[in-house]
Amino acid sequence: MYLNNHASQAGHSVQSTQAETIVRIEGLSKVYESGFQALKNVDLEIRRGEIFALLGPNGAGKTTLISIICGLVNPSSGTVHVDGHHILHDYRAARSKIGLVPQELTTDAFETVWSTVTLSRGLFGKRSNPAHIEKVLKDLTLWDKRNNKLMTLSGGMKRRVLIAKALSHEPQVLFLDEPTAGVDVELRRDMWNVVAALRASGVTIILTTHYIEEAEEMADRVGVINNGEIVLVEGKNELMRKLGSKQLTLHLPEKLSQLPPHLAQHQLEIADDGHELVYTYDAQGEDAGIANLLADLNQAGIHFTDLQTRQSSLEEIFVNLVKERS
Repeated sequence: MYLNNHASQAGHSVQSTQAETIVRIEGLSKVYESGFQALKNVDLEIRRGEIFALLGPNGAGKTTLISIICGLVNPSSGTVHVDGHHILHDYRAARSKIGLVPQELTTDAFETVWSTVTLSRGLFGKRSNPAHIEKVLKDLTLWDKRNNKLMTLSGGMKRRVLIAKALSHEPQVLFLDEPTAGVDVELRRDMWNVVAALRASGVTIILTTHYIEEAEEMADRVGVINNGEIVLVEGKNELMRKLGSKQLTLHLPEKLSQLPPHLAQHQLEIADDGHELVYTYDAQGEDAGIANLLADLNQAGIHFTDLQTRQSSLEEIFVNLVKERS
């Protein structure tokens, strides 16, 4: 299996170069002829071997940013280097490091799976390597479809072919622009298993997705872009620790219609028609506030039968960040 072989070759070097920058973006801006400014002075560094999730609402600049890095759109100002290669001055070397899986399912309908993936490798000046193409197709569960014309494939299988084409020339950086849009849950899970294997082999993954639970599960770091500006870049766990809130829900045996005045100091809300009390607190804060709350509830004669806690999801954090900065 190509991914496992490559992983064994990469071995310890993947970990040792974890903090090394493979994509460096400095002062990047893009203004289209219409006058619309899609990107505004973007600075960003992507680390070798990580999975980086780029989140943002529609029109935020995600696709423009990816298109510039991949050499499909020219920047108005600023610089981008991929593995040390300037994307304009050293275009061929930079582009050969990159694989792109676009949103659109644009394929040559009458080509077979084998021929279109093989051709894609040749477009990057790579020598023919049938063994590599075979392994990529097997990794993506496409081997049995290798002689099928693309027009006969389902949308999910066409999406897999796009990934195979992007991997055909053995890139070091793989861009996935909404890779699982419109595919079923089972296929989405299979594709993320492939992504995890690629990352283990040392390939850097940069993805945009509307399925924020995927970013929450897979990403090492998260970048939020809004109105063409990078709002925040943070390690996923650190982001959730810093910006996530926690909630403590207390289930009451008897209905509570209003809070006693001396409980007003606590951030309490009555929920579930008076059968729940919800306490919201800072995820970074100490739990001493909960101890005080429970003592005050006991003093007020308010008892509970059960309690549970939950922390904000990445989606909730993202939505709040966009609202704050829009």
